[in-house]
Amino acid sequence: MDKEKLKQCLMDTGCHEDTSENILKQYEAGSMENMFRLLKKERCRMMDEYHECGRKIDCMDFMLRKIESEMNKNNGGIKR
Repeated sequence: MDKEKLKQCLMDTGCHEDTSENILKQYEAGSMENMFRLLKKERCRMMDEYHECGRKIDCMDFMLRKIESEMNKNNGGIKR
């Protein structure tokens, strides 16, 4: 992979700018092991964000089901 393609991929994935710069420096230095390690670390960070978003969506779904249930109990009206 050439440097420009790597840079574009890092931007496309939403990699943090400081991490992207560090990964590119490792690429330029030919340190594939360090580059690999940094990419794996960034992937873990992204997965943590992904799981946090999933928890937020689960909470939103819970609220929607509760409200829908209340609306159905009250013949379409929201109980106040």
